Amino acid sequence: MKAGGWIPVLDRAAFCILTLSFVCLDVVALKSQLFTRFGGLPHSNNTPIIYETLYFDQKIDHFGFLEDGTFKQRYLVADKHWKPPGGPILFYTGNEGDITWFCNNTGFMWEIAEEFGAMLVFAEHRYYGESLPFGQESYSDSKHLNYLTSEQALADFAVLIQNLKSTLPGAQHSPVISVGGSYGGMLSAWFRMKYPHVVVGALASSAPIWQFPGMVPCGEFYKIVTQDFARSGHNCDANVRKSWNAINNVSSSASGLQWLSEEFSLCTPLKSPVDVIVFKGWLQETWVNLAMVDYPYEANFLQPLPPWPIQVVCKYLGFDSTVTDHQLLHGVSQAAKVYYNYTGSASCLNTSQTATGSLGLLGWFYQACTEMVMPMCTDGVQDMFEPEQWNFQAFSDECHAMFGVRPRADWAGTVYGGKDIASHSNIIFSNGGLDPWSAGGVTHNLTGPLVSIMIPDGAHHLDLRYSNDRDPPSVREARSLEVKYFKQWIKEAKKTP
Repeated sequence: MKAGGWIPVLDRAAFCILTLSFVCLDVVALKSQLFTRFGGLPHSNNTPIIYETLYFDQKIDHFGFLEDGTFKQRYLVADKHWKPPGGPILFYTGNEGDITWFCNNTGFMWEIAEEFGAMLVFAEHRYYGESLPFGQESYSDSKHLNYLTSEQALADFAVLIQNLKSTLPGAQHSPVISVGGSYGGMLSAWFRMKYPHVVVGALASSAPIWQFPGMVPCGEFYKIVTQDFARSGHNCDANVRKSWNAINNVSSSASGLQWLSEEFSLCTPLKSPVDVIVFKGWLQETWVNLAMVDYPYEANFLQPLPPWPIQVVCKYLGFDSTVTDHQLLHGVSQAAKVYYNYTGSASCLNTSQTATGSLGLLGWFYQACTEMVMPMCTDGVQDMFEPEQWNFQAFSDECHAMFGVRPRADWAGTVYGGKDIASHSNIIFSNGGLDPWSAGGVTHNLTGPLVSIMIPDGAHHLDLRYSNDRDPPSVREARSLEVKYFKQWIKEAKKTP
């Protein structure tokens, strides 16, 4: 999701942010659910990353017969520690982005490869990175985008694995475990559900497979963001909540707009009410991103950040009730600069960009506008944001305006079972207590073979990151459990004829 710009719509509910993988929520609808399908993590210099880049001819359409074209799916293979015959394969189910980013940064897989004698395979998701079914024309019209679905991507993974096992000497009987984080984690879980004969188990980290209509309350995501701020500093969440009215008050005059632009060191000065709405949306995304990447050590996931960045942010937001609008917004500007200018190298702040350019933008917008419908809302009471209801019709209209398609609200539940997944087995759902996406995750054990691991001090897929001296005990325990289950699944698979 490469950082994008803004698309104006006609009412408030009226504006779509195209940054990272976000769009709008009332038409923030599209924004909210796009928040994060992230999977990449900062690379540690302690573990050498050596892999081979390969390409596989995949069918553009696995489920029909009129389109018989193919595209070259990129995948990466690291077999330094693989022990054939029969050594296991750890298979990363690629997210909506460049697969090399995920490969270089999913440290957990690299750190356990030698212990398992495992081959690592990182498969790129169609339409992202170099895996474009119609080349650059892939995004030119909805006819081409029609083949961008999670179902087609899962079929790509299954076909690729079967080909690898049939062509690589020593791999025929290699048990395969899928691994993924965020949207990639959703795919990892669904892969085991849909293709249990291909993968013997799955690790689904920070995978919000229940963030769909009728499965979880639409406000839970933003409640968790707010809780993160509330626990990180005195009055921190309360002052973020107050800041929206302060922005409205100060921006009501031309001099106020100029002051805000200068105070926040904006690259493009605020000139109009539309600009102010864009500005507030940018701040909202900033607070959400901070909740997602509230890691206990310096990291460079979405932006270079200090350890426990929300605690640092909250040092600028600990005002009492007598604070003036200008004083409050000065604190907010300093807090925002923790996220956007921790290194001190930014000359100005760009309200059209909130994170890394390594993620795919337009493709995820399309997926959100078809099968990935994730309702989100705010009420300004249980959360620290301006009230916004979930409005499916506004969301649908925005999607139709962008792509000429209408979302199928219940399709994910129909295809993947919603909350009725107890018949499946060998899936680990790991979630961080600080991660807002845990609101749509599986956070309790469903059956013996469907395991939930909670990491109370963990943000977004902390367990997939490289190990760090500052890791909380809960994530160390989570990784140990994951390794234990991997060994169990491999042992069971080798017993099965």
